Amino acid sequence: MAINILANDGLHPAGVDMLEKAGYNVILNKVTQSQLIEYINDNDVSVVLVRSATKVRQDIIDACPGLKLIGRGGVGMDNIDVDYARNKGIHVVNTPAASSDSVAELAMAHLYGMVRFLHDSNRNMPLDGDSKFADLKKHYAKGQELKGKTLGLIGTGRIALAMAERAVGVGMKVIAHSPSGQNKSVSLSFFDGQTIEVTIENVPMGELLKTSDFVSLHVPKQPKAILDAKSIEKMKDGAAIINTSRGGIVDEEALLAAIDSGKIRYAALDVFENEPTPAIKVLMRPELSLSPHIGASTLEAQARIGEELAEAIIEKVPN
Repeated sequence: MAINILANDGLHPAGVDMLEKAGYNVILNKVTQSQLIEYINDNDVSVVLVRSATKVRQDIIDACPGLKLIGRGGVGMDNIDVDYARNKGIHVVNTPAASSDSVAELAMAHLYGMVRFLHDSNRNMPLDGDSKFADLKKHYAKGQELKGKTLGLIGTGRIALAMAERAVGVGMKVIAHSPSGQNKSVSLSFFDGQTIEVTIENVPMGELLKTSDFVSLHVPKQPKAILDAKSIEKMKDGAAIINTSRGGIVDEEALLAAIDSGKIRYAALDVFENEPTPAIKVLMRPELSLSPHIGASTLEAQARIGEELAEAIIEKVPN
């Protein structure tokens, strides 16, 4: 009898194809959180795959004795009671490497857009481009180049290092901070097969904040903000912040206050304190470059996530 897999937040066709060829039954129905326990038990589901929308907490784990594996398509697993599930003998897996390039490229896209005010000009050109062209041209004429600037990375995981590769390629100086205190190296690969190794120096947090033109966060969910009012005050005047990591690690109130005072010139947010209903005062600020938590949402990343989850299921829950 085929093992039933509920991909409650969807699964790329590449992963579905791998699993079905291996004899698994993949269910792509979207089940509401309140009906999840009943659905899992009624349909003899052994594997539940989620992204960020569905939560698998202790209540589900206790009420669904047939569960053998919980899979998270992505990096963070704060929507799963991981330790509790593992203590119950349930496998818990994620796909930490699959979306690194996608998130890093989004962070760089925000960075490129901010320094030339594209996030704001794309709002105003459709409104006033035909009547106030000269005014807009003057307004957006004080952009910056990335080459020669310093990027400070908070965190030195896969995504941070993927961003470091791209920033070094642009000609930026890249420094980082992580509790390990260890320097990291990144390898830049070129179209003709050449590679260059570059060392990313690990510096104290205070030094990173003081010397970085741009600070990008790449850390797991935290119990409190990393960049709060006190930390932001230590930053270089006119610096910028990029957060494609987790909502809540940048204090949004403190960020807006720093923008008002001129301490922070602009910031990019892909994640928010209150998802999926970010604060209106955040959404309306022209100094903010915004996206709706799409860091890992590329066609390539979704295919890799699907394939990695399929491989983990085939290995750990053989049909």
